[in-house]
Amino acid sequence: MAARAKKRGAVGYMISSVAELYKVHPQTLRLYERQGLLKPSRSEGNTRLYTETDLERLEIILNLARDMGVNLAGIEVILNLRDRMNQMQAQMEQFLRFVQQEIARGLPQGPAHPSKGAIVRTGESTPPRPHRPTPVRKP
Repeated sequence: MAARAKKRGAVGYMISSVAELYKVHPQTLRLYERQGLLKPSRSEGNTRLYTETDLERLEIILNLARDMGVNLAGIEVILNLRDRMNQMQAQMEQFLRFVQQEIARGLPQGPAHPSKGAIVRTGESTPPRPHRPTPVRKP
């Protein structure tokens, strides 16, 4: 939105500015906050201050509600899944960096037999013995 681009230098937007910018009633923003969809920060005077992240989230909420007809419960589920996916993506990126660092350091020489010291042994040369039930003695 062009109006938002002009205010990017601000630390936070007050509820009236956000409501006007996105053409929603301030009570709608308060409802989204009560439902846990938005979490604006607060000033020392307890005024809601919406950050760029809050505005991006609001755009998603409004898109889901206005354009796709999703109700608030559905929006909550979608946002929670989205947050979870972002967390998982960050974890995967962290894991990938770890693996790349380990490969760069060089792989240590493992044992001669690959299944030695493994959690689950594979490729055993002798098949496992079948379990035999213990006989029951009659008195």
